[in-house]
Amino acid sequence: MDIVLTVLVILLAVVSVLAIVMATVALRLVRQLTRRGKDSPVPTDVQGLRGEVAALKVEVSDAVRHLAVVRYDAFGDMGGHLSWSLALLDDSGNGVVLTSIHGRSEARTYAKNVSGWKSDQQISPEEQEAIAVARSS
Repeated sequence: MDIVLTVLVILLAVVSVLAIVMATVALRLVRQLTRRGKDSPVPTDVQGLRGEVAALKVEVSDAVRHLAVVRYDAFGDMGGHLSWSLALLDDSGNGVVLTSIHGRSEARTYAKNVSGWKSDQQISPEEQEAIAVARSS
């Protein structure tokens, strides 16, 4: 019983010393960081990177980032989901919906503009579904 108590006391002392050492190292690190900049502990190169990241976020907001494809059977007598609607939109919901209607003897393709997640032209339920899926992606 005395041996177990002795081991626990020694273990507690070792953990305490390690905690003091880690606290001292952390304090020194904080002091070094605050000496680098008068107003900010962040180095100037990190501040520059933050500015570049913000500029890139603005730049890619116009990129096509929301995509969705909905496949379906346009006509009841045909199977295989050969017809499709594809939404290609940016972060503001601007872009285009492409639709291909596949029939027995021909296929027709349509392109409709989308602005603010809506189209000025009449759109099918499948095209609306493609826009909704793209918006949630």
